[in-house]
Parts: sequence; structure tokens; C-alpha cells
Amino acid sequence: MSKYVDLSNDIFDDMPVYPNDRKVRLYQDKFLDKDKYNNHILETGMHAGTHIDGPMHLTDCKSYIGELSLDRFTGRGSLLDVRGEKIITYKEKYEDKVREGDIVLLYTGHSEKYGSEEYYTEQPVIDERLAEFLITKKIKMIGMDLPSPDQYPFDIHKKFFRKGILIIENLRNLSELLYVEEFELLAFPLKIKADSSLCRVVARVLD
Repeated sequence: MSKYVDLSNDIFDDMPVYPNDRKVRLYQDKFLDKDKYNNHILETGMHAGTHIDGPMHLTDCKSYIGELSLDRFTGRGSLLDVRGEKIITYKEKYEDKVREGDIVLLYTGHSEKYGSEEYYTEQPVIDERLAEFLITKKIKMIGMDLPSPDQYPFDIHKKFFRKGILIIENLRNLSELLYVEEFELLAFPLKIKADSSLCRVVARVLD
């Protein structure tokens, strides 16, 4: 049997959001004992919790994330252990580790600060050399246990988007993949007409 590792953060009322983003509201508006059924309402931006940034987020791309081909959201996973790096850069050992079409995950350990102010103010960032390397490898997506791969004006975001590379932000539990030889990543967005989407990210560990 396959082992599945959930890499997603919970969605809940007033959950952590990027500074100045609108608060998330999740509440129950129908109750079984009174209304004969239960129902919940979710009001959220698309960049709360674990989510995928699509090219429309910061470029003039006209395609909504829900219109992109499904094969862009699943593929062979490759985990890079970059703990302790404030500026995450290229290393020669990545040449053999990352293959064309991979979904690359960066394990920084920063998810331990999720929910705190420091999570957004003291985050590591990716440098241009690593971004260029991943672009030459033609990866599908890059994911990380960070709120963003960079800071304003978000040049790394734009660099990836212009090459069709999607970005998964706010991952967790990446430590569970440290000693895994092979895994497949599944990270599907909602079928939604929006620039980006909340998503459930799961790693399927392969025997």
C-alpha cells in the first residue's frame, strides 16, 4: 500500500494570512437540529494557508488557474534540504537530484514559525542563481514551507511565472520526506476562475 503524507495546513476561522490580506472567515450557518442539515460558509482570499500561485497572480497571463491542464499539478517530487540558509542558492549536487518535469520542494524548517509574525518577517528567500537552475531543469512547480519565495517586488515569482512554473506556498510536514527515495506530489487547485487557489497538497511515497 502507498503511504500518503499530508503537506497542507488546516483551514479555519481567522487562520494566519499574509500581512494586510483579508481575514479568513469560516463559520456554520445551518444546524441539523434547527435547519435539518448542516452547512458552513467560507470567505477567503486565494492566498491563505496552503495554496498554489498561478501566473495570473503577478503577470498579464489571461488563464485562470482552474483552466490549466491537470498534469501540471502532479508529478515526481524532489526534496531539497535547505535548512539554515537565509538565502537559498544553487548547489552542484542538485544537478543529479532534480530532473526535468519534477515538482521541487524546499525544506527550510520555517514552517515551525507558521502563525507568528516572524513567519512573514524573517523568511528565507530564493536567489536568482537557484531560480535560473530550476528554470533550466524545466520543473513543473516549486513548493516551500514559506509564505513566499521572495519579497517585494517579487522578481523570483515573476521569473518562474514567465516560464510556466507554478508556486506552492505554506507547506508543512516536509521533514517526513527527508529520507524518502521516491515520491509523487499531488497538488490540485479548485476548478475556479481565479489567479490562484487554495489546495490540498499530498505526497504519495513510492515503494
